[in-house]
Amino acid sequence: MARRPAPAGGARGRGDEHEAWGRPSKRGSRPRTKQRPEHTDAVVGLVTGVDRGRYTLLLDEGGSDERPVLAMKARELTRTRVVVGDRVDVVGDTSGDPGTLARIVRIAERTSVLRRTADDTDPYERIVVANADQLVIVTALANPEPRTGMIDRAVVAAYDAGMDVLLCLTKADLGSPEDLRGLYEPLGVDVVVTRPADEAAGSGTLALAPQSVEEVRDRLRGRVSVLLGHSGVGKSTLVNALVPGAGRATGHVNDVTGRGRHTSTSAVALRLPARPGGDDGGDGAAYDGWVVDTPGVRSLGLAHVEVAHLLQAFEDLDEAAQECPRGCTHLADAPDCALDDWLAAAPDEAARATREARLDSFRRLLASRTASV
Repeated sequence: MARRPAPAGGARGRGDEHEAWGRPSKRGSRPRTKQRPEHTDAVVGLVTGVDRGRYTLLLDEGGSDERPVLAMKARELTRTRVVVGDRVDVVGDTSGDPGTLARIVRIAERTSVLRRTADDTDPYERIVVANADQLVIVTALANPEPRTGMIDRAVVAAYDAGMDVLLCLTKADLGSPEDLRGLYEPLGVDVVVTRPADEAAGSGTLALAPQSVEEVRDRLRGRVSVLLGHSGVGKSTLVNALVPGAGRATGHVNDVTGRGRHTSTSAVALRLPARPGGDDGGDGAAYDGWVVDTPGVRSLGLAHVEVAHLLQAFEDLDEAAQECPRGCTHLADAPDCALDDWLAAAPDEAARATREARLDSFRRLLASRTASV
């Protein structure tokens, strides 16, 4: 730094001795600009994992130079959430060599966004995953007991995100799937059931019958599927069966509380082998789809879902509600609500029980959302 000439007048005229040294402007030595680089050399990556501000990406997916890369967000994306499933533009060191760190500079437009809130009054939306095609709701038939309210909430969240729904019922050795089949299959929700392998029954092991695993795999082929469920329902066990070598931790259900222990701590995208034990040989040919394992959830708030969209997730109720008077709230105290007539018109007791469960679930969700808006 250049030294400025001392002012005339001797020592008495110099003032503070530090004035003799040049200082940079408080505004910085280089003027700021809102113009950002175009990053024309950026390459496209898929976000497969997020961990404390570091993002695991897969570059050149399915190509001859496919490789994992570790990256961070560029400064201009500080306030932008990057999640598993995002397609991003990356610059910097994209070699994937140990110790290297690339930089995410852009996020591609998302085709779908699965969201949730902590509860129905929480205004803060949490993005679970982006660009997924299908939500797989994993529910145990027992230990812990199935919760139709949670299933209904997940169906609403999926439909609001523009995703298809698959209901996967686990632990078929402990309960019958017929009641839940009868409740959801008539609504167009595909249902698949997994059961333990014969040699695992009563042995305490977590092996699943290969045939039931393949039934699930057939419904995931060629798609990006998000697995969502309560802790302890066997979601991680299913992921390990679908993706050999995934190594997702598994846990047990507490005998007192009936709840499982969180074993998956963050969402991660895993490639789905096209055949059991398939090895792509470096060209990706043996893989057919993605499985996104998410942490177990104990609540699934729908504060982000418009009240008007709730009814659309209950296809049977939506059709019946076409006969409601204008401005009907569809709540239990709504006068002349056609949903009550639909319930009363059930052809038999079994159908009435099914319709009543559906209507109760919808009205609980509706009352909860109505109270928060």
